[in-house]
Amino acid sequence: MKRLFWRKKKQQPIIIVSGLPRSGTSMTMKLLEAGGIPPLTDHIRTPDPDNPGGYYEFERAKKLREGDVAWLPQAQGKAVKVIAALLTHLPAGYEYRVLFMRRDIEEVLASQAKMLENRGEESNVDDGTMADLFQKHLQQVRAWMNSQPNLLYLEIDYNAMLADPAPYTRQINQFLGGHLDEVAMMAVVDPSLYRQRK
Repeated sequence: MKRLFWRKKKQQPIIIVSGLPRSGTSMTMKLLEAGGIPPLTDHIRTPDPDNPGGYYEFERAKKLREGDVAWLPQAQGKAVKVIAALLTHLPAGYEYRVLFMRRDIEEVLASQAKMLENRGEESNVDDGTMADLFQKHLQQVRAWMNSQPNLLYLEIDYNAMLADPAPYTRQINQFLGGHLDEVAMMAVVDPSLYRQRK
């Protein structure tokens, strides 16, 4: 976690849940909602066997690269899911607190492969190449986050949180101000989601 101190401002920070696809971002959005933070979601993408708890997505957040940022004021004080590839398109002028999900790369790849299989699709990039691309991408995103004076981030180990949620829900609560319901948050962490193993 970057150790920065925020100056008091009128605007509330925008809480971003981010990471690679299939890294536990949907579960973390549900966890924050249980803790008392309203999610910014449009419910367009509905639950399915790959994400039975729901995706918690907001379609306009996927258009950050195209410059669609007019929705950001309504995100203040809420949690919104933004994949790692789009984080660098967040504009200055807002305070961000980012929960950045980490998951074993091999599990991410296995989970993505299963999702593609369920859709009758397949990847055209081999796992070794994709793993290297993901690792380089994560390094670039971390470097960008570290350079932003208006952004604090906390990395969360998805695998470790599923095994023992209490330390992580406590850490998340402290990171976001200490007013969340940790008991309700822990109840959301579902070890049965840990389906794609090495």
